Amino acid sequence: MCGIVGYIGERDAYPILIKGLKRLEYRGYDSAGVALMNGNLNVYKKKGKVNDLVDFIGTSNTKGNMGIGHTRWATHGIPDDLNAHPHLSGEERLVIIHNGIIENYAPIKEWLKTKGHTFKSETDTEVLIHLIEEIQKDGDLSIEEAVRLALTKVVGAYAIVVIDRLDPNKMVAARKSSPLVVGIGKDEFFIASDATPIVEYTNQVVYLDDNEIAVLTKNDGLKVINIENEVQRPLVHEIDMKIEAIEKGGYDYFMHKEIYEQPNTIADCMRGRLNVQEGWARLGGLSQYKNRICNADRIIIVACGTSWHSGLIAEYLFEDLARIPVEVEYASEFRYRNPIISEKDVVIAISQSGETADTLAALELAKKQGALTYGICNVVGSSIARVTDSGSYIHAGPEIGVASTKAFTGQVTLLSLMALTIAYERGTISTNRYQELISELGRIPKKVEETLKCDDQVKVVSEKMKDSSNALYLGRGYNFPVALEGALKLKEISYIHAEGYPAAEMKHGPIALIDENMPVVVVATNPSAHEKIVSNVQEVKARKGVVIAIVNEGDSVLKEIADLVIEIPLTLEPFTPLLSVIPMQLLSYHIAVMRGCNVDQPRNLAKSVTVE
Repeated sequence: MCGIVGYIGERDAYPILIKGLKRLEYRGYDSAGVALMNGNLNVYKKKGKVNDLVDFIGTSNTKGNMGIGHTRWATHGIPDDLNAHPHLSGEERLVIIHNGIIENYAPIKEWLKTKGHTFKSETDTEVLIHLIEEIQKDGDLSIEEAVRLALTKVVGAYAIVVIDRLDPNKMVAARKSSPLVVGIGKDEFFIASDATPIVEYTNQVVYLDDNEIAVLTKNDGLKVINIENEVQRPLVHEIDMKIEAIEKGGYDYFMHKEIYEQPNTIADCMRGRLNVQEGWARLGGLSQYKNRICNADRIIIVACGTSWHSGLIAEYLFEDLARIPVEVEYASEFRYRNPIISEKDVVIAISQSGETADTLAALELAKKQGALTYGICNVVGSSIARVTDSGSYIHAGPEIGVASTKAFTGQVTLLSLMALTIAYERGTISTNRYQELISELGRIPKKVEETLKCDDQVKVVSEKMKDSSNALYLGRGYNFPVALEGALKLKEISYIHAEGYPAAEMKHGPIALIDENMPVVVVATNPSAHEKIVSNVQEVKARKGVVIAIVNEGDSVLKEIADLVIEIPLTLEPFTPLLSVIPMQLLSYHIAVMRGCNVDQPRNLAKSVTVE
């Protein structure tokens, strides 16, 4: 949600800002803007895409060796030119970009009005820069001290960057509950919401922690203080991200590229954690807390969206293999429900970005109650990785498409490894079963590669479904969460309404909707429920529903009764989600393309939801 980029150094800032904003487009946004310092502050902002901003700027003055840029996802105020960032202070001395929400902006705004301030936008961000201006004028303060004092008076989440026209060699940035990364170059600094705009210029970064303020100056380098004005010692990290990973590499869309990367990303997730020849699975993140996790009374999984679906699959994995009770919670509900948590619980947080606001708040609650917290995320150095007691990265590489694909299979792969490791330690599966599962998990990357060959079959199905208004997705057992994920993908990028259901629940309501215009996608790859799924399909066919069945190779029964069939390789039941989700991803992708939708940047969605 929203994108921040900034530069201070000797280079021309404008090309860096524009390229950075384009790198951040995947986060979702509705307007864009830049502010450039060249003795004066030149601010340009425009509703629409970054290219609309570039066209709007045209041949205007873009000189300057310091600047900030922003892509906005609207919260306070409609998407328009006035509400776009950056925002100027009343005297136009200060300029700010902001990701997050200032919850108490309304009373601050009313107080500022009594001081003579007037406002041009509807945003909470403009209130914040006016507050900084008021504090700075009142005490004749440096910009960093004015920012620090202002932040002691606000409630909410923020990642901000501020420039002072009268202090032209300095940039001030701060964060709370919203990510911000400082890139360190030779006599230059970069700042961004994540590492994607920075990787082209440096691999040395500092991840700001909550309540930290970074002061970047051309002459004095980087200084970090906290909101109490205590000097902090920043830890410099080396990021391992290749520029090729954030480019399309010949594909029309990032989503399509990321779907096809999954044989490699799943293998990367297992590397060093699974050894088929020696017959073991292990996770480094589990070692320190192995006894506590293995003896937990229960595991609580908190997540949102696609990550929540991964958690549902983990519930089957942990209960089936490791025999530990599992509850899977929407983080947004869990944090407000006054849940019962004990020191004998393990709370697993799943988030691709590692920055999901509700999931972070749920973790905070769990930690206060004494539970062990474990993070599963993709982005190195992210907030969840830093606040949890332990955890594991899925190593899927940058996921640029808003609709998650390779991160989902990475999460499920890691959760499979985790369940196997715990099951072995607890002795809840036999040695033979353990070895069988390890051997099969090792074959999954190759089987995903084989599954991707169904693309032509999926295109045929997509042509049949693309004009539908609604769709129903059904699955049982391990594949019920896959049905939910398939429905979500269709909604996200093709804008077709879809619902996922346990197949047996169809008779408790959704069956009333079925007619010849309702496509029903049935995931039928789990052998233990095959006969029941066949019965469900026959019930749909009896009501003239159009059945699209995802089946194992050689399934002659469903081939006879389904209207359209997509075949995938056979695997052991706990790993069926890793294969059966692939046709779902391709189906949503091809339908979206056929409908002319913006696949990588679907309307109203953000890649990382960093505010409530």
